[in-house]
Amino acid sequence: MEHVELLSPAGNFEKLKIALAYGADAVYAGVSHFSLRIRSGKEFTYESFEEAIKYTHEKGKHLHATINGFPFNAQIPLLEKHIERVSAMNPDAFIVAAPGVIKLAHKIAPHIPIHLSTQANVLNYLDAEVYSDMGVKRIIAAREVSLKDLEQIKKHLPHLELEVFVHGSMCFAYSGRCLISSVQSGRVSNRGSCANDCRFPYTLYAHNEESGTLFRVEESEEGTHIMNAKDLNLSAHVKEILDSGVIDSLKIEGRTKSPYYVGITTKTYRQAIVDYYANQFDADKYTKELDSTKNRGFSDGYLVNRPFEKNDTQNLAHSISEGTHQVVAQVSEDGSSCLCKDVLKLHVTYELVMPASVEGVSIDNEIGMIFEENGMWKILFKKLQTSNGKQFDEIHSGNIHAIVLPRPVAGFSFLRLQIKDK
Repeated sequence: MEHVELLSPAGNFEKLKIALAYGADAVYAGVSHFSLRIRSGKEFTYESFEEAIKYTHEKGKHLHATINGFPFNAQIPLLEKHIERVSAMNPDAFIVAAPGVIKLAHKIAPHIPIHLSTQANVLNYLDAEVYSDMGVKRIIAAREVSLKDLEQIKKHLPHLELEVFVHGSMCFAYSGRCLISSVQSGRVSNRGSCANDCRFPYTLYAHNEESGTLFRVEESEEGTHIMNAKDLNLSAHVKEILDSGVIDSLKIEGRTKSPYYVGITTKTYRQAIVDYYANQFDADKYTKELDSTKNRGFSDGYLVNRPFEKNDTQNLAHSISEGTHQVVAQVSEDGSSCLCKDVLKLHVTYELVMPASVEGVSIDNEIGMIFEENGMWKILFKKLQTSNGKQFDEIHSGNIHAIVLPRPVAGFSFLRLQIKDK
Protein backbone atom coordinates (compact mmCIF):
# COMPACT_ATOMS: atom_id res chain seq x y z
CA MET A 1 0.00 0.00 0.00
CA GLU A 2 1.24 3.46 -0.88
CA HIS A 3 1.21 6.10 1.83
CA VAL A 4 3.23 9.06 0.60
CA GLU A 5 1.58 11.71 -1.58
CA LEU A 6 3.07 12.68 -4.93
CA LEU A 7 2.46 16.38 -5.56
CA SER A 8 3.03 17.77 -9.07
CA PRO A 9 2.99 21.27 -10.57
CA ALA A 10 0.04 22.51 -12.63
CA GLY A 11 1.06 25.67 -14.44
CA ASN A 12 -2.10 25.57 -16.55
CA PHE A 13 -5.12 23.33 -17.09
CA GLU A 14 -3.37 21.15 -19.67
CA LYS A 15 -0.40 20.53 -17.38
CA LEU A 16 -2.81 19.76 -14.54
CA LYS A 17 -4.46 17.08 -16.66
CA ILE A 18 -1.07 15.69 -17.65
CA ALA A 19 0.14 15.54 -14.04
CA LEU A 20 -2.95 13.61 -12.99
CA ALA A 21 -2.75 11.30 -16.02
CA TYR A 22 0.88 10.46 -15.26
CA GLY A 23 0.26 9.54 -11.63
CA ALA A 24 0.09 12.58 -9.34
CA ASP A 25 -2.02 12.23 -6.19
CA ALA A 26 -2.32 16.00 -5.99
CA VAL A 27 -1.38 19.12 -7.91
CA TYR A 28 -0.65 22.69 -6.88
CA ALA A 29 -1.69 25.72 -8.88
CA GLY A 30 -2.56 29.37 -8.48
CA VAL A 31 -4.46 32.23 -10.03
CA SER A 32 -3.55 35.94 -9.94
CA HIS A 33 -0.56 37.76 -8.50
CA PHE A 34 -0.97 36.25 -5.03
CA SER A 35 0.81 33.15 -6.30
CA LEU A 36 4.61 33.11 -6.43
CA ARG A 37 4.49 32.18 -10.09
CA ILE A 38 2.77 35.04 -11.89
CA ARG A 39 3.65 33.53 -15.27
CA SER A 40 1.78 30.34 -14.45
CA GLY A 41 -0.89 32.13 -12.44
CA LYS A 42 -1.94 34.03 -15.55
CA GLU A 43 -2.69 30.71 -17.20
CA PHE A 44 -5.71 30.33 -14.92
CA THR A 45 -8.71 32.62 -14.70
CA TYR A 46 -11.05 32.29 -11.74
CA GLU A 47 -13.46 30.44 -14.01
CA SER A 48 -10.92 27.96 -15.37
CA PHE A 49 -9.43 27.49 -11.89
CA GLU A 50 -12.81 26.48 -10.52
CA GLU A 51 -13.21 24.10 -13.46
CA ALA A 52 -9.74 22.67 -12.74
CA ILE A 53 -10.64 22.00 -9.10
CA LYS A 54 -13.82 20.20 -10.16
CA TYR A 55 -11.86 18.18 -12.73
CA THR A 56 -9.28 17.20 -10.12
CA HIS A 57 -11.91 16.14 -7.60
CA GLU A 58 -13.72 14.10 -10.24
CA LYS A 59 -10.47 12.17 -10.66
CA GLY A 60 -10.38 11.53 -6.92
CA LYS A 61 -7.28 13.73 -6.56
CA HIS A 62 -6.45 16.92 -4.64
CA LEU A 63 -5.61 20.49 -5.65
CA HIS A 64 -3.62 22.81 -3.41
CA ALA A 65 -4.16 26.50 -4.21
CA THR A 66 -1.09 28.74 -3.95
CA ILE A 67 -1.54 32.04 -2.13
CA ASN A 68 2.12 32.22 -1.15
CA GLY A 69 3.10 35.74 -2.12
CA PHE A 70 4.02 38.46 0.36
CA PRO A 71 1.37 41.21 0.06
CA PHE A 72 1.86 44.93 0.61
CA ASN A 73 -0.68 46.93 2.63
CA ALA A 74 -2.43 48.24 -0.47
CA GLN A 75 -3.08 44.68 -1.66
CA ILE A 76 -4.78 43.37 1.49
CA PRO A 77 -8.38 44.30 0.54
CA LEU A 78 -7.89 42.57 -2.82
CA LEU A 79 -6.30 39.60 -1.07
CA GLU A 80 -9.34 39.23 1.18
CA LYS A 81 -11.63 39.07 -1.86
CA HIS A 82 -9.25 36.62 -3.52
CA ILE A 83 -9.31 34.23 -0.55
CA GLU A 84 -13.10 34.44 -0.37
CA ARG A 85 -13.49 33.65 -4.05
CA VAL A 86 -10.99 30.78 -4.18
CA SER A 87 -12.20 29.23 -0.91
CA ALA A 88 -15.71 29.01 -2.37
CA MET A 89 -14.26 26.65 -5.00
CA ASN A 90 -13.23 24.24 -2.20
CA PRO A 91 -9.58 23.56 -2.98
CA ASP A 92 -8.01 20.94 -0.71
CA ALA A 93 -5.50 23.35 0.83
CA PHE A 94 -4.07 26.86 0.69
CA ILE A 95 -0.28 27.13 0.35
CA VAL A 96 0.60 30.27 2.36
CA ALA A 97 3.94 31.87 3.29
CA ALA A 98 3.18 34.92 5.45
CA PRO A 99 1.89 34.64 9.06
CA GLY A 100 -0.59 37.43 8.49
CA VAL A 101 -2.06 35.65 5.47
CA ILE A 102 -2.39 32.48 7.55
CA LYS A 103 -4.46 34.40 10.09
CA LEU A 104 -6.52 36.03 7.34
CA ALA A 105 -7.16 32.71 5.59
CA HIS A 106 -8.32 31.10 8.83
CA LYS A 107 -10.69 34.00 9.43
CA ILE A 108 -12.19 34.00 5.94
CA ALA A 109 -12.02 30.29 5.11
CA PRO A 110 -11.64 28.21 8.29
CA HIS A 111 -12.66 25.06 6.38
CA ILE A 112 -9.59 25.16 4.06
CA PRO A 113 -6.42 23.50 5.50
CA ILE A 114 -3.26 25.62 5.50
CA HIS A 115 0.04 24.33 4.13
CA LEU A 116 3.03 26.51 4.99
CA SER A 117 5.18 27.47 1.99
CA THR A 118 8.88 26.63 1.79
CA GLN A 119 9.35 30.42 1.70
CA ALA A 120 8.71 30.47 5.44
CA ASN A 121 12.06 28.67 5.87
CA VAL A 122 11.10 26.18 8.60
CA LEU A 123 14.27 24.40 9.74
CA ASN A 124 13.49 23.28 13.28
CA TYR A 125 10.70 22.08 15.57
CA LEU A 126 10.50 25.38 17.45
CA ASP A 127 9.42 27.27 14.32
CA ALA A 128 7.27 24.36 13.20
CA GLU A 129 5.47 24.42 16.56
CA VAL A 130 4.71 28.12 16.23
CA TYR A 131 3.06 27.58 12.86
CA SER A 132 1.29 24.47 14.11
CA ASP A 133 -0.15 26.53 16.98
CA MET A 134 -1.39 28.97 14.32
CA GLY A 135 -3.38 26.15 12.75
CA VAL A 136 -1.04 25.06 9.97
CA LYS A 137 -1.69 21.45 8.96
CA ARG A 138 1.41 20.87 6.84
CA ILE A 139 4.92 22.32 6.64
CA ILE A 140 6.62 22.47 3.24
CA ALA A 141 10.15 22.30 4.56
CA ALA A 142 12.92 24.72 3.70
CA ARG A 143 15.08 23.23 0.95
CA GLU A 144 18.13 23.67 3.19
CA VAL A 145 16.79 21.40 5.93
CA SER A 146 18.16 17.89 6.45
CA LEU A 147 16.18 14.68 6.65
CA LYS A 148 17.51 14.16 10.18
CA ASP A 149 16.10 17.53 11.23
CA LEU A 150 12.75 16.63 9.71
CA GLU A 151 12.79 13.45 11.78
CA GLN A 152 13.22 15.63 14.86
CA ILE A 153 10.32 17.87 13.83
CA LYS A 154 8.08 14.85 13.35
CA LYS A 155 9.17 13.43 16.69
CA HIS A 156 8.12 16.62 18.50
CA LEU A 157 5.02 17.23 16.36
CA PRO A 158 3.78 13.85 15.10
CA HIS A 159 0.43 15.32 13.99
CA LEU A 160 2.11 17.82 11.64
CA GLU A 161 2.39 16.78 7.98
CA LEU A 162 5.77 17.29 6.27
CA GLU A 163 6.27 17.96 2.57
CA VAL A 164 9.64 18.11 0.80
CA PHE A 165 10.80 19.17 -2.65
CA VAL A 166 12.42 16.27 -4.47
CA HIS A 167 12.86 17.67 -7.97
CA GLY A 168 13.12 20.88 -9.98
CA SER A 169 14.87 24.22 -10.22
CA MET A 170 16.88 25.43 -7.26
CA CYS A 171 17.18 29.06 -6.18
CA PHE A 172 20.59 30.57 -5.52
CA ALA A 173 19.16 32.40 -2.52
CA TYR A 174 18.13 30.89 0.79
CA SER A 175 14.83 29.06 0.23
CA GLY A 176 13.97 31.43 -2.57
CA ARG A 177 14.13 34.60 -0.45
CA CYS A 178 15.86 36.58 -3.19
CA LEU A 179 16.17 40.30 -4.00
CA ILE A 180 18.54 40.16 -6.99
CA SER A 181 15.74 40.45 -9.51
CA SER A 182 14.22 43.35 -7.57
CA VAL A 183 17.52 45.26 -7.52
CA GLN A 184 18.39 44.72 -11.17
CA SER A 185 15.03 44.94 -12.93
CA GLY A 186 12.41 45.91 -10.38
CA ARG A 187 10.76 42.52 -10.63
CA VAL A 188 10.01 41.35 -7.08
CA SER A 189 10.80 37.65 -6.68
CA ASN A 190 8.72 37.16 -3.57
CA ARG A 191 5.67 38.62 -5.24
CA GLY A 192 5.85 36.23 -8.16
CA SER A 193 7.77 38.04 -10.91
CA CYS A 194 11.32 36.69 -10.62
CA ALA A 195 13.37 37.40 -13.76
CA ASN A 196 15.81 34.54 -13.02
CA ASP A 197 18.76 36.94 -12.80
CA CYS A 198 20.80 34.21 -11.11
CA ARG A 199 20.85 32.38 -14.45
CA PHE A 200 22.54 35.26 -16.29
CA PRO A 201 26.24 35.35 -17.21
CA TYR A 202 28.21 37.94 -15.26
CA THR A 203 31.59 39.54 -15.91
CA LEU A 204 33.74 39.82 -12.79
CA TYR A 205 35.96 42.79 -11.95
CA ALA A 206 38.55 43.39 -9.24
CA HIS A 207 38.77 46.91 -7.80
CA ASN A 208 41.55 48.38 -5.62
CA GLU A 209 40.02 50.99 -3.30
CA GLU A 210 43.31 52.83 -2.67
CA SER A 211 44.57 53.20 -6.24
CA GLY A 212 41.26 53.08 -8.04
CA THR A 213 42.59 50.31 -10.26
CA LEU A 214 39.88 48.26 -11.95
CA PHE A 215 40.56 45.19 -14.03
CA ARG A 216 38.47 42.44 -15.47
CA VAL A 217 38.86 38.91 -14.16
CA GLU A 218 39.20 36.85 -17.32
CA GLU A 219 37.46 33.48 -17.21
CA SER A 220 35.61 32.96 -20.49
CA GLU A 221 34.22 34.99 -23.35
CA GLU A 222 30.68 34.20 -22.23
CA GLY A 223 31.15 35.46 -18.68
CA THR A 224 30.66 33.49 -15.51
CA HIS A 225 27.39 31.92 -14.41
CA ILE A 226 28.44 32.43 -10.82
CA MET A 227 24.96 32.16 -9.29
CA ASN A 228 23.46 29.47 -11.52
CA ALA A 229 22.28 26.52 -9.42
CA LYS A 230 21.93 23.01 -10.79
CA ASP A 231 18.50 21.43 -10.67
CA LEU A 232 17.41 19.27 -7.75
CA ASN A 233 17.01 15.53 -8.36
CA LEU A 234 16.39 13.28 -5.36
CA SER A 235 15.01 10.31 -7.29
CA ALA A 236 17.91 8.11 -6.22
CA HIS A 237 17.13 8.95 -2.57
CA VAL A 238 13.39 8.24 -2.56
CA LYS A 239 13.97 5.00 -0.67
CA GLU A 240 16.03 6.79 1.98
CA ILE A 241 13.39 9.51 2.28
CA LEU A 242 10.51 7.06 2.63
CA ASP A 243 12.49 4.79 4.98
CA SER A 244 12.58 7.71 7.43
CA GLY A 245 8.82 7.35 7.84
CA VAL A 246 8.33 11.08 8.47
CA ILE A 247 7.58 12.49 5.02
CA ASP A 248 3.94 12.82 3.94
CA SER A 249 4.40 14.37 0.50
CA LEU A 250 7.04 14.44 -2.25
CA LYS A 251 6.83 17.64 -4.26
CA ILE A 252 8.01 18.36 -7.81
CA GLU A 253 8.82 21.97 -8.73
CA GLY A 254 7.95 23.31 -12.15
CA ARG A 255 4.76 25.26 -12.85
CA THR A 256 6.55 27.11 -15.67
CA LYS A 257 8.15 23.97 -17.13
CA SER A 258 6.98 22.11 -20.24
CA PRO A 259 4.12 19.58 -20.41
CA TYR A 260 6.75 16.90 -21.15
CA TYR A 261 8.65 17.79 -17.98
CA VAL A 262 5.48 17.55 -15.91
CA GLY A 263 4.57 14.18 -17.41
CA ILE A 264 7.99 12.54 -17.18
CA THR A 265 8.89 13.75 -13.69
CA THR A 266 5.49 12.71 -12.37
CA LYS A 267 5.63 9.31 -14.04
CA THR A 268 9.18 8.66 -12.83
CA TYR A 269 8.56 9.58 -9.19
CA ARG A 270 5.30 7.63 -9.25
CA GLN A 271 7.28 4.61 -10.46
CA ALA A 272 9.88 5.15 -7.72
CA ILE A 273 7.13 5.22 -5.08
CA VAL A 274 5.42 2.10 -6.47
CA ASP A 275 8.76 0.29 -6.66
CA TYR A 276 9.63 1.30 -3.11
CA TYR A 277 6.51 -0.25 -1.63
CA ALA A 278 7.04 -3.34 -3.80
CA ASN A 279 10.68 -3.66 -2.63
CA GLN A 280 11.88 -3.18 -6.22
CA PHE A 281 13.56 0.22 -5.96
CA ASP A 282 15.95 0.90 -8.86
CA ALA A 283 17.69 4.30 -8.63
CA ASP A 284 19.49 3.96 -11.99
CA LYS A 285 16.18 3.55 -13.83
CA TYR A 286 14.76 6.79 -12.45
CA THR A 287 17.96 8.74 -13.02
CA LYS A 288 18.11 7.67 -16.67
CA GLU A 289 14.51 8.67 -17.34
CA LEU A 290 14.84 12.08 -15.66
CA ASP A 291 17.96 12.78 -17.74
CA SER A 292 15.60 12.92 -20.74
CA THR A 293 14.09 16.17 -19.44
CA LYS A 294 15.79 19.49 -20.04
CA ASN A 295 17.96 20.37 -17.05
CA ARG A 296 20.92 22.50 -15.96
CA GLY A 297 22.70 19.50 -14.54
CA PHE A 298 21.48 17.70 -11.43
CA SER A 299 22.35 17.85 -7.75
CA ASP A 300 20.87 15.99 -4.79
CA GLY A 301 20.70 19.25 -2.86
CA TYR A 302 20.78 19.42 0.91
CA LEU A 303 18.14 17.02 2.23
CA VAL A 304 20.55 14.08 2.47
CA ASN A 305 23.80 16.07 2.60
CA ARG A 306 24.84 19.06 4.65
CA PRO A 307 25.47 22.23 2.57
CA PHE A 308 29.16 22.50 3.43
CA GLU A 309 29.71 18.95 2.21
CA LYS A 310 28.55 19.91 -1.26
CA ASN A 311 30.75 21.39 -3.97
CA ASP A 312 28.80 20.42 -7.08
CA THR A 313 25.52 22.33 -6.70
CA GLN A 314 26.39 25.12 -9.18
CA ASN A 315 26.64 25.05 -12.97
CA LEU A 316 29.20 27.76 -13.64
CA ALA A 317 29.56 27.05 -17.36
CA HIS A 318 26.09 27.85 -18.72
CA SER A 319 22.42 28.07 -17.85
CA ILE A 320 21.17 26.23 -20.93
CA SER A 321 18.80 23.39 -20.12
CA GLU A 322 19.61 20.21 -22.01
CA GLY A 323 18.29 16.65 -21.94
CA THR A 324 19.08 13.35 -23.60
CA HIS A 325 15.84 13.39 -25.61
CA GLN A 326 13.98 15.78 -27.89
CA VAL A 327 10.19 15.89 -27.72
CA VAL A 328 8.94 15.51 -31.28
CA ALA A 329 5.17 15.58 -30.76
CA GLN A 330 2.49 15.63 -28.09
CA VAL A 331 -0.62 13.45 -28.36
CA SER A 332 -4.05 15.05 -28.00
CA GLU A 333 -6.22 14.57 -24.93
CA ASP A 334 -8.43 12.06 -26.76
CA GLY A 335 -5.38 10.12 -27.98
CA SER A 336 -6.30 10.14 -31.68
CA SER A 337 -3.76 12.63 -33.07
CA CYS A 338 -0.61 14.56 -32.25
CA LEU A 339 0.82 18.05 -32.68
CA CYS A 340 4.41 18.48 -33.79
CA LYS A 341 6.82 20.05 -31.28
CA ASP A 342 10.04 19.73 -33.32
CA VAL A 343 10.32 17.88 -36.65
CA LEU A 344 8.12 14.94 -37.55
CA LYS A 345 9.24 12.81 -40.51
CA LEU A 346 8.05 9.79 -42.45
CA HIS A 347 9.61 6.36 -41.83
CA VAL A 348 11.49 7.48 -38.70
CA THR A 349 11.05 5.41 -35.55
CA TYR A 350 10.12 7.48 -32.50
CA GLU A 351 9.70 6.35 -28.92
CA LEU A 352 6.12 6.60 -27.66
CA VAL A 353 5.91 7.53 -23.97
CA MET A 354 2.46 6.95 -22.47
CA PRO A 355 1.03 7.81 -19.05
CA ALA A 356 0.53 4.12 -18.23
CA SER A 357 1.05 0.72 -19.76
CA VAL A 358 -1.58 0.01 -22.38
CA GLU A 359 -2.48 -3.44 -23.64
CA GLY A 360 -3.20 -4.14 -27.31
CA VAL A 361 -1.60 -0.98 -28.69
CA SER A 362 0.38 -2.69 -31.47
CA ILE A 363 -0.83 -2.02 -35.00
CA ASP A 364 0.47 -1.90 -38.57
CA ASN A 365 -1.70 -0.14 -41.16
CA GLU A 366 -1.53 2.39 -43.99
CA ILE A 367 -0.97 5.30 -41.54
CA GLY A 368 1.93 3.69 -39.73
CA MET A 369 3.11 1.27 -37.09
CA ILE A 370 2.97 1.14 -33.30
CA PHE A 371 4.97 -1.67 -31.76
CA GLU A 372 6.91 -2.71 -28.67
CA GLU A 373 10.68 -3.14 -28.86
CA ASN A 374 13.13 -3.79 -26.03
CA GLY A 375 10.51 -2.88 -23.45
CA MET A 376 9.68 0.45 -25.13
CA TRP A 377 6.78 1.46 -27.32
CA LYS A 378 7.70 2.82 -30.75
CA ILE A 379 5.79 4.61 -33.51
CA LEU A 380 6.58 5.08 -37.21
CA PHE A 381 4.54 7.06 -39.72
CA LYS A 382 3.95 5.87 -43.28
CA LYS A 383 1.67 8.87 -43.82
CA LEU A 384 1.63 12.26 -42.11
CA GLN A 385 -2.05 12.91 -42.58
CA THR A 386 -4.59 15.28 -41.00
CA SER A 387 -8.13 14.27 -40.08
CA ASN A 388 -9.44 15.85 -43.29
CA GLY A 389 -7.02 13.85 -45.44
CA LYS A 390 -4.33 16.46 -46.14
CA GLN A 391 -0.87 14.88 -46.30
CA PHE A 392 2.65 16.19 -45.60
CA ASP A 393 6.12 14.87 -46.28
CA GLU A 394 7.44 16.53 -43.11
CA ILE A 395 5.96 18.54 -40.24
CA HIS A 396 7.77 21.26 -38.28
CA SER A 397 7.19 22.88 -34.89
CA GLY A 398 4.53 25.54 -35.02
CA ASN A 399 2.40 23.69 -37.55
CA ILE A 400 -1.15 23.69 -36.18
CA HIS A 401 -2.34 20.64 -38.11
CA ALA A 402 -3.14 17.63 -35.92
CA ILE A 403 -1.62 14.47 -37.41
CA VAL A 404 -3.65 11.28 -37.20
CA LEU A 405 -2.03 8.37 -35.36
CA PRO A 406 -2.11 4.78 -36.69
CA ARG A 407 -4.54 4.10 -33.84
CA PRO A 408 -5.65 5.96 -30.70
CA VAL A 409 -3.31 5.73 -27.71
CA ALA A 410 -3.42 7.14 -24.19
CA GLY A 411 -4.12 10.87 -24.16
CA PHE A 412 -1.20 13.21 -23.47
CA SER A 413 1.39 10.67 -24.63
CA PHE A 414 4.64 12.01 -26.11
CA LEU A 415 6.74 11.10 -29.13
CA ARG A 416 10.44 11.56 -28.46
CA LEU A 417 13.81 10.89 -30.04
CA GLN A 418 17.12 10.34 -28.23
CA ILE A 419 19.59 13.00 -29.32
CA LYS A 420 22.52 12.25 -27.03
CA ASP A 421 23.80 9.94 -24.34
CA LYS A 422 24.04 10.98 -20.71
